[in-house]
Amino acid sequence: MTLQPENWETPQKILVILAHPDDPEFFCGATLARWARDGHQITYQLLTCGDKGWNPTTPDDMTPDALCAIRHREQQAAASVIGAKSVLFMDLPDGYLIPNLDLRRDIVRVIRREKPDVLVTCDPQTLFATYGINHPDHRACGQIVLDAVFPAAGSPFFFPELLQEGYLPHMPKEVWVSLTNQGNTALDVTDTWDIKLQAILEHKSQVQDVDNLLQRMRSRRTEESTEENPRYEERFRVMKYA
Repeated sequence: MTLQPENWETPQKILVILAHPDDPEFFCGATLARWARDGHQITYQLLTCGDKGWNPTTPDDMTPDALCAIRHREQQAAASVIGAKSVLFMDLPDGYLIPNLDLRRDIVRVIRREKPDVLVTCDPQTLFATYGINHPDHRACGQIVLDAVFPAAGSPFFFPELLQEGYLPHMPKEVWVSLTNQGNTALDVTDTWDIKLQAILEHKSQVQDVDNLLQRMRSRRTEESTEENPRYEERFRVMKYA
């Protein structure tokens, strides 16, 4: 497992493509906060607005449209805590993501438009997560993004209609896959773990019990650390193309 692997000599453009509001913070928020603190430019592209993110505290009269608007605001607030530059939404229906060619084209367009040095997504092969069954949108999002990165984003022969729109081929130098059981890279994020927690708490519509959440998240310290001197890591599968 590689530790402290970035070694970036200049500020990087980092594009985070995930399924729902709160995914960036839960999956890799401490890493994103670390990168923002170090001067890198972070953009979120979220595929849905989480309009079905129901929990037992959701008011009975809540509608998907109203929840979508709430989650937009919460995600903007959380991204500000992290230090992200901007948040973009596709506002696709929550829970219905499918890795089809139309959505792959849309993500290729996003990659070519944003021209990231580093792209962050999640692992499509993670069926089980710490909370149980991994959400199908997470798996679909990871599949869509990885299929868009290779072989499509950097080739003029995939989706040539995008050339007519002015989107020239672009290939990220690195792809960081979060929420993975196949990690090859770990970052020490002890210094930014509390920023991650502050950002998660901005997703008020999704947090049922603040104390329980904080206790659970703070218990995720590394095995060799202690409660008095905790150490936290976030793990990724990193692929480098340059």
